[in-house]
Amino acid sequence: MLRLLCVTAHPDDEAGGFGGTFLLCRERGIETTLLCLTAGGAASHRGNAASTDELKAVRRRELASACEMLGITRHEIFDYPDGQLDRLDFHAVTGELTQRIRQWRPHVVVTFGSEGAITAHTDHGMAGLFTTAAFHAAPRTNRYPEQLAEGLAVWRPRKLYSSTANFTLPGRQPVSLAPCTCVVQIGPEKLEVKIQAFKQHTSQSPLFDLFEGHVRQRGSVERFHLVASSTPGDVVAEDDLFAGIRDSED
Repeated sequence: MLRLLCVTAHPDDEAGGFGGTFLLCRERGIETTLLCLTAGGAASHRGNAASTDELKAVRRRELASACEMLGITRHEIFDYPDGQLDRLDFHAVTGELTQRIRQWRPHVVVTFGSEGAITAHTDHGMAGLFTTAAFHAAPRTNRYPEQLAEGLAVWRPRKLYSSTANFTLPGRQPVSLAPCTCVVQIGPEKLEVKIQAFKQHTSQSPLFDLFEGHVRQRGSVERFHLVASSTPGDVVAEDDLFAGIRDSED
């Protein structure tokens, strides 16, 4: 079975740039895992939550509902501090991600670019940096060897992608997006489903109209940038994140 790992920063990140891809994977029988680095406890919009712990519990439930709608096989929240990913121990966080890659053995890894995607959110950029470091560490015996001593085996994902777009948001800090190398056609029906998946995050309801406007600007496609590949070669235009990867590869 082919396997996809998506690493995001907050509950609700999974829908905008990745939701259609998750739905396509479900149709194709591809195993999908979502790893969210925070529980979103620093969100400006807090619904009826009376405390940060209550908000985090609410957002965990909302994420579970969104994952079910998107057909995500499994998800996990690391619960690092929201809004502070740039202040964490880089080696330690990369180690946890490396452990999950070695455990789950994804063929394709997707995340944000180091720029922080179209919002230029620092947490998004850090999620991309941690994931990129872990992607390169997971197949190497000299990186986090204690994990190997504890019974894990090295694993080499075939490709790493970051989400990207062909537009930026007005009135925001400047952001330089990576060029698109893979355009995934998700179709109009899946576009509507991923909008509804975002709306499972009811604590964030003040953002619904803004989110929908941005997602409709993306249209019925999701764009990605090929960051790294286990097979060296020139850049070619793709329409499938799993292009060139066989089901038999394990």
